[in-house]
Amino acid sequence: MIGRITARIAAYTRTTMGGDLAAGLTTAVLLIPQAMAYAMLAGLPPVVGLYASIVPLVLYASIGTSRQLAVGPVAIVSLLVADGLQHIAAAETHDYLVAAMVLALMVGAIQLAMGLLRMGFVTNFLSHPVVSGFTSAAAIVIASSQLGSLLGFQLETQSVFGRIGETLTRLHDLHPATLALSASTIAGLLLFKRLNTRVPGALVVVGLATLAVITLGLAQHGVRIVGPVPGGLPAPMIPPLSPELLRQLLPTALAISFVGAMESLSVARAFARRQRYEINANRELVGLGLANLGAGLFRGYPVTGGFSRTAVNAEAGAKTPIAAVFTAAFVALGLLLLTPVLQHVPRAALAAIIMTAVLKLVDIREMKHLLHSDRIDLGLLSLTFASTLLIGIEEGIVIGAGASMLVFVFRTTRPHMAVLGRLPGTTLWRNEKHFPDTQCPAGILAVRMDAQFYYGNISFLKQRLAVLEARREPGSLIALVLDASAMNGIDSSADAALREIVETYRERGIHVYIASARGPVRDHLARSGTAAILGEDHFTLTVEQSVQHALAHGANPPRTPETEPPLPDRTPRNAPTNEAPRLPLSTPKTPANVQLEPRPLSTPHEP
Repeated sequence: MIGRITARIAAYTRTTMGGDLAAGLTTAVLLIPQAMAYAMLAGLPPVVGLYASIVPLVLYASIGTSRQLAVGPVAIVSLLVADGLQHIAAAETHDYLVAAMVLALMVGAIQLAMGLLRMGFVTNFLSHPVVSGFTSAAAIVIASSQLGSLLGFQLETQSVFGRIGETLTRLHDLHPATLALSASTIAGLLLFKRLNTRVPGALVVVGLATLAVITLGLAQHGVRIVGPVPGGLPAPMIPPLSPELLRQLLPTALAISFVGAMESLSVARAFARRQRYEINANRELVGLGLANLGAGLFRGYPVTGGFSRTAVNAEAGAKTPIAAVFTAAFVALGLLLLTPVLQHVPRAALAAIIMTAVLKLVDIREMKHLLHSDRIDLGLLSLTFASTLLIGIEEGIVIGAGASMLVFVFRTTRPHMAVLGRLPGTTLWRNEKHFPDTQCPAGILAVRMDAQFYYGNISFLKQRLAVLEARREPGSLIALVLDASAMNGIDSSADAALREIVETYRERGIHVYIASARGPVRDHLARSGTAAILGEDHFTLTVEQSVQHALAHGANPPRTPETEPPLPDRTPRNAPTNEAPRLPLSTPKTPANVQLEPRPLSTPHEP
């Protein structure tokens, strides 16, 4: 890590410094009010959000590969923190803060281990519909949690629908000054968004709201404010790590590790594509792990990369990860110089920031898209959405991820299978369903399975073959051609099943051909002996060659116990033949001093 930091400093120039400095200041201006708001959402004192926006940013910048990713407190992770800690200690107490620090250390350790073990691929297990359903439901949960702060009273209910119901029954308790402050803050944020200006709208509206609190004395009239903010930078602290606390926090730590990593990697990849550079997922996990370890040791709580701040960081001119270091420096200056002002920030203004930020996460567009394109994925999204709303945050994402894996298994055990026909006037064979004008010679059944052949889809292949043959005249089938061009692998169970299929069809006098097999499949069949049973002349380069060979040789006579196996072919190797070119099953090793004979047709051995 030290070597990478040194290399980055050595390669730094004044040109990149200018962009990074401007981006760091702009992002810090947005981050200060957001970090305070998200800490409040997590049930923590607002200053904890600022603590989580200094050391973690520097540690991520030391190893992360994204040039624009803005790490810090985000809404989804803050909600997961609040959900995981609500049964451990009362919010905004010392024990609650200690639990949040321990949670950050656990998340950091998990993500660091994932990165060092090169497990960046595991974040792909959360499919996009599951993530969309989870974030949409989480946005509604977050918005409902801020209703009390917006209206000026404390909600007692924890469930989403309970909060909405309680709000409707307690409208007579709303605080007019708080409501006016909330409404004006939301209106200001929406106005700045509509104007699409580079002026930091969040900072402006929060500043105006704070000014109103100070000049009008709104705190004395019942408007809740942040309160005293400790001055100075956070001192390092190792929180007590009791086994019981670790056990209680483990499910939440796992959920935050995966959700945070997935959100951060998604944002980093999106901006890397725009800037035309590559992201290293494992190094990103290491960077996030270090950031969360820093948050846990410096009185913060779990952090990750956020989309809105990353967009601001990129638009402001961030060229390298050093922009995050400048952001951390400006946040630290705010803690050193602005704490007398920060204590007057109204909580209603922070709640308004949260409300306007999270409502954008409700992904209506994705729901409409899936309604027309993929009903199964729409079901996954809906299941995750409903589970998160009705059961719980952690339970919702677990249910969604589990359902996603079940759908994946279902799709691989019932893969797409195409019945092939020849395009008129060509030797090309295509799916009859998509090309209705294709034709197939009588007695030939050509199929293609678009998946790896493994133990999970053996029964499906056998059943489909039986159904397709049953649609033909009894006894009319002379050859089965299996197009293996889309079959990228085969396991031992599928190999045994293929051998059984070959022998079963052969006993009925039907040829079985394998066309366009890939290198790994050919090698496996050669090693297992299935290729020898099938016969080298039944491996061909194309479906057309298999069909021509089958038509030239007709059906095999049915085998009976009295039928002797055919004698081996004694035809000289270079003798003329009318058979279709054969696909070599493997590449033999030949001494350097031996001259190979030319073959009628050779195919490069595929990797």
